Amino acid sequence: MGSLEEHPDYDGPPFDESTIDPDPFVQFAAWLAEAEAAGLPDPNGMVLGTIDPDGSPSSRTVLLKGLHSPEGPAFELVTNAGSRKGRALALESRVTLLFPWYALHRQVIVDGLARRAADADSDRYWATRPRGSQIGAWASEQSRPIGSRADLAERVAREEARFADADAVPRPPFWGAWFVRPRAIEFWQGRPSRLHDRLVYLAGEGTWTVERRQP
Repeated sequence: MGSLEEHPDYDGPPFDESTIDPDPFVQFAAWLAEAEAAGLPDPNGMVLGTIDPDGSPSSRTVLLKGLHSPEGPAFELVTNAGSRKGRALALESRVTLLFPWYALHRQVIVDGLARRAADADSDRYWATRPRGSQIGAWASEQSRPIGSRADLAERVAREEARFADADAVPRPPFWGAWFVRPRAIEFWQGRPSRLHDRLVYLAGEGTWTVERRQP
């Protein structure tokens, strides 16, 4: 294994103010499409950072479900309201999202405010989930301790039996969608000699401004 001090120089393409889209969501969609085209695993995976009720920071990887909300563009995710992240989101709306596209020497960092989606939006997402995932959502008290994998399997079997005759598994009241409306979105492109390109979109009154930050 090489030294932790050893690291190849980044050789990413220039990321310049003259070529970016004025809309950060259009720019994000373009980068996401490039990550998908490059064959990156889970290109829609994002690290969600929250603040626990006791003030402690917490982070975990979740999946981006879309880029729209009834109020306009937003980053969408789903979770169990009783989970650690669900409890955190309910008490503190300030969150961060990080998309780590390491193979492309890129990352996108979102600073935003999260809010719970309406039941109709949560129902729409729920209907797209495979039945097995729906059963799993009912079976798991997410983030709570459990004795063994066998105990979890028993809970799953119990829920499978409960909904065996149901054409559709209903959405649990504790499961739902959240929208993150950004206040700032940073696009980071690795460049040679650690002189990376960092362009940050800042939300204004109905418009976005862009500033370059030093690497």
